[in-house]
Amino acid sequence: MTDATELAPSAEESRLVETRAYPAPAAFAAQANVGAEAYARAAADPIAFWEEAARRLDWAEPWHTAHEWEPPVRGADGELTVPAARWFAGGRLNVAANCVDRHVAGGRGDKVALHFEGEPGDRLTVTYADLQRRVSQAANGLLALGIEPGDRVVVYLPVLVETVVIALACARIGAVHSLVFGGFSAEAVRFRIEDTGAKLLVTSDGQWRRGKAVEVKSNADAAAADIAHLEHVLVVRRTGQDVPWTEGRDVWWHDVVETAPDVHEPQAFDAEHPLFIIYTSGTTGKPKGLVHTSGGYLTHASWAHWAHFDAKPDDVHWCTADLAWVTAHTYELYGPLSNGLTQVIYEGTPDTPTQERHLEIIQRYGVTVYYTAPTLIRTFMTWWGERIPEGYDLSTIRLLGTVGEAINPEAWVWFRRNHGRDEVPVVDTWWQSETGAAMIAPLPGVTTLKPGSATVPLPGIDAAVVDEQGEPVAPGRAGTLVVRRPWPGMARTVWGNPQRYRDSYWAPYAGKGEHGAYYVAGDGATIDADGNVWILGRLDDVVNVSGHRLSTIEIESSLVAHPAVGEAGVAGVADPLTGQAVAAFVAAREDVDADELRAQVARDIGPVAKPKHIVFVPELPKTRSGKILRRLLAQLWQGDELGDTTSLQNPWAVDGVRAAVESAQKPHQKENL
Repeated sequence: MTDATELAPSAEESRLVETRAYPAPAAFAAQANVGAEAYARAAADPIAFWEEAARRLDWAEPWHTAHEWEPPVRGADGELTVPAARWFAGGRLNVAANCVDRHVAGGRGDKVALHFEGEPGDRLTVTYADLQRRVSQAANGLLALGIEPGDRVVVYLPVLVETVVIALACARIGAVHSLVFGGFSAEAVRFRIEDTGAKLLVTSDGQWRRGKAVEVKSNADAAAADIAHLEHVLVVRRTGQDVPWTEGRDVWWHDVVETAPDVHEPQAFDAEHPLFIIYTSGTTGKPKGLVHTSGGYLTHASWAHWAHFDAKPDDVHWCTADLAWVTAHTYELYGPLSNGLTQVIYEGTPDTPTQERHLEIIQRYGVTVYYTAPTLIRTFMTWWGERIPEGYDLSTIRLLGTVGEAINPEAWVWFRRNHGRDEVPVVDTWWQSETGAAMIAPLPGVTTLKPGSATVPLPGIDAAVVDEQGEPVAPGRAGTLVVRRPWPGMARTVWGNPQRYRDSYWAPYAGKGEHGAYYVAGDGATIDADGNVWILGRLDDVVNVSGHRLSTIEIESSLVAHPAVGEAGVAGVADPLTGQAVAAFVAAREDVDADELRAQVARDIGPVAKPKHIVFVPELPKTRSGKILRRLLAQLWQGDELGDTTSLQNPWAVDGVRAAVESAQKPHQKENL
């Protein structure tokens, strides 16, 4: 294994090439769920491959047609048609029964499904038999409130057992759920209620946030006010606070759900029946409500979880995402539960009441698979430096995973060394709300890992990096990441706006390839000589300095490699001389000179990539999924009006960045040039 990062020049942009490599451990290769032969098998007949994956589920009726695809076609009027994908047509199944009932029927009712850890320290263990009873009660409660198949239910809750239960109950009766992060504003929740036409809002009296009981029912009331199609607000008692109440509309969970019969017979729904609507987040534009369906999504989610996490029956799986994030839909709800695993769900923040809370939870429950965001890993690096605190036993961990955005190589290595004893695989996954489940990820018993790369597309997935004409780029060249063939977990449309679905994802490469169009992910990427994919960031997260296109993620990786830097966010800002300049926003672990950081970037990438502006900030603004809002950083530097910030998990960070920018831009203060 080589232990170095070197510079490779490119005609398009300077970039870092990571040369460290970690072959698959022999122990994983010997017992892996999926071996190397899966790639060739899937490539030879991808439809048959996905049919085999679908047979891992229980179907009430088999499908008659595995896959149908109508690509966008330009008509005589010049207008593109709306694409349409169908998987497992004619097949019928119940998603909740696949996640709960079949395990109980198989004699595994006593197996733990959920270890719940509340932020205040309360704990609850739920077996699969317990979960079946709770989901059945919630299903009967939903029916009593008049919810029918196809009706939409917006869920505005933190990470609670009730959140898992209500999502599965919706799936059980064929209702369509849309989970919303419990920290979102009333305006953000209201938009989702109105856009989905929801009949029911599920919320709580309050939530625990950083050690405090925060009342949220008033927020829910503001979101729900005067919406005619919203019939009820179902309220979970979490904090016990007194809350405002609207008679006739508001009902308590303990009155409606916990008194309902605990037996419910699930019915089967068509494979293309909508399962959930999940909204994209960002700083500009109206969020898109992406629709995922039952059969194709569950096939992809269940198989991907089983394959790239090498899921074993005795695993204790912990995906740290909030349940409203797509990562949790796939790797906290439907993936692990469909595979019958035990998992941990945690309500609170990683530093409440101490910065060691995650270490305590891993040790307490014997977590074997720990899946988290690069943002949190870099936060740990800021808190703890080169070593995690002593006294915690993480020896049960056998696999690590990362998700959210490309991970910096140094953070990847730190994670493996500190959480994985420098021996367990780190499964870096690339995927999106639109894709349903992981698309590019290593198989831990097969793949040679490179820090910072999600490696190669999973079997059955045809992802590529192409130029503007849709042709694959040469190794080392930057291009656009696309998917060239439909897959089961793909979002079928944007709720209420199929034209936006077409224009956002399929129009740019309509008419290309064997299948008539490429899905455009919105990410720039490159492929190395070994076929590994390296994500360069969003296509609009590229800084153009005097014609040199620079990847924000590569500059951030160089900065984070400095031992004094915990996190860095890079954005392009307006510059009268070069068009754009590189602005770096750095959360440092200790004092460091800005010129020292510039010198590091120059060594790693080249002089053109040196940040013109370096701003030291307390923390970076991030979405709940862990993505740094780089566009927001540029807006703060330039004094622009901020876009939509409702997706922020730490809205207070905006004020910290704004104050740091004002200080850096003071005329009497030495500018970091």
